[in-house]
Parts: sequence; C-alpha cells; structure tokens
Amino acid sequence: MGHRNNVTEFVLLGLTQDPSAQTALFVMFLLIYTVTMVGNVLTVVTVLASPSLGSPMYFFLANLSLLDAVYSTVFSPKLLTDLLTGRKTISFPACMGQLFSEHLFAGAEIFLLVAMAYDRYVAICKPLHYLTIMNRRVCILFLVVSWTGGFSHSVIQLVFVSRLPFCGPNVIDHFLCDMYPILEHVCTDTYLIGFTVSANGAAVCMVIFILLLISYGIILTSLKTHSQEGRRKALSTCSSHITVVVLFFVPCIFVYVRPVSTFPFDKFIAIFYTLITPMLNPLIYTLRNSEIQNSMKKLWHKNLTRESLSN
Repeated sequence: MGHRNNVTEFVLLGLTQDPSAQTALFVMFLLIYTVTMVGNVLTVVTVLASPSLGSPMYFFLANLSLLDAVYSTVFSPKLLTDLLTGRKTISFPACMGQLFSEHLFAGAEIFLLVAMAYDRYVAICKPLHYLTIMNRRVCILFLVVSWTGGFSHSVIQLVFVSRLPFCGPNVIDHFLCDMYPILEHVCTDTYLIGFTVSANGAAVCMVIFILLLISYGIILTSLKTHSQEGRRKALSTCSSHITVVVLFFVPCIFVYVRPVSTFPFDKFIAIFYTLITPMLNPLIYTLRNSEIQNSMKKLWHKNLTRESLSN
C-alpha cells in the first residue's frame, strides 16, 4: 500500500449540480463575500485611523475583523469560481492548504474570542485597574497566543491527515476540504485518527464555549452593582459578544462533537461558519456600538471634506 496511493486531486461536488441554482448561489455568495470584505476592512481601517478607539477592546475587534476577512477569503473565491465554471476539482496540496488555513484561522479566532471575553471581564469587574491589567504588552501577548494556538491546532490536524494513504473514489460531497469528508477517503482504518481529530476539535470547541459562557455569566451577574447607564452599556457590549460566540461555536460543536461521519446538511452548516458568520461579526459589533459608528462617520466626513477641498 503506497503512500497517498493514487489521489492527486479531489472532486468537490459542491452545493448543487443544477446550473440555474448555481447561478443564483453565485450571486448570493458574491454578495455575502462583498459585504464581508467591506464590513471587516471598514472596521479595521476605522479602528486604526481613530485615536478614540485606542482601547484594548477595539484592538481585539480590529484583529477579529482582519481574521474574518482572511478566513472568508480561504473559501469564498474558490467557491465562487467553482459555481461560475462548474469545474470543481481541487489538487491534493490545495486541499491540504485549505484544511490548514481553515483550522489556523478558526483556531486563532477561538482564542481571540477568549481574549475578548477576558477583556470585557476586566473592564466590567475591575474597571479601575483596566488599563494597567490590559496594557499594550498583554494585548499583544494575547494576540501571539491566539495565533500560536491556532497554528499548533492546525499543524496537528494537518500532520495527521496528510500522512494517510488515500485511495479512490476521490469525490467529496462538499464545497470545501473539511476534515470529516476527507477522512472518508482514507484506505486504512480511520477509527483512531477520527477519534483523535474529533477529540481535538471537540475539546477546543466545547471546553472553550463552556468557559466563555461561564465568564459572560460572571460578568453579567457582577453588573448588579453598576449604575443603570453602566449596566446598559455593558449589556449592549456583552450581548453582541455573546451573539458572536454562539454563532461561532454552535456550528463548530455540531460538526466536531460527534464520531467521524458526514451528513448531507453539514454543507449548509459549513456555509454558516465559513461565509455567514464572518459577514455577521462586523455587523453585530458595529450596529451595537455607537463609538465605532461615530468614528466611521467622522472618517467619512474627514475624507469627503478632504476630497471636496482638493477638487
């Protein structure tokens, strides 16, 4: 049994074989991808260009937006070209690259959401020490830990999978290279590796999700001592954070916290966490946050005035 046997590429069945449905999906996903990029890039630019958004919360928010933009780019362009051309093959290295990127960025985002929860905890429960606890160095450390966490998580996944012997048929009933669909094409018994992968994914998803829910629970119970105005503001910030956490983790738990198996509706759940969530994040944060909205307005105003002056 030779290594990686005869599989040099995979055929992705995509979401549908119906040409007219493919056109409709193309238009829809192009719209989603455009909104994702515009929303996330706008958030990053606004935070970078606005001195008033210098707090750690916005530092993390800008990084989350950057992650979402990159994460979405791992899948969207390929999906859009596939829908447009109808040619749906992906080479073995490209497939592994997609798998690696998916776990890298999703892993980094998981750790970043933890950092954001901790940041809210300090801001609400220890407001007087906020700036000393969440200083520049701590923020950058959190960022490094997020990326390192995501990187080690995805390296583990990749090392496991890329060494396996694959044999035909090389058809994957999905629009992207995801762990479970790929494992179904391995020639050896994948029980152990499947168990390791799902344990790895499950541990990351479940443990962190529960920790995040507990931490937001602690934050919300501590609000009793705050003034009405402070409580309202904290609730508004926390509810948008909790929304993002739920949107991110529930699909993740659904896909990974189970034995290796693939269901037809996995594809639609994958659409949710690869395309919809990155689009919703900036909307959830900016629509709930008057400071970001005001900074965006100021930036537009400044640029428009500059334009009209130069003309």
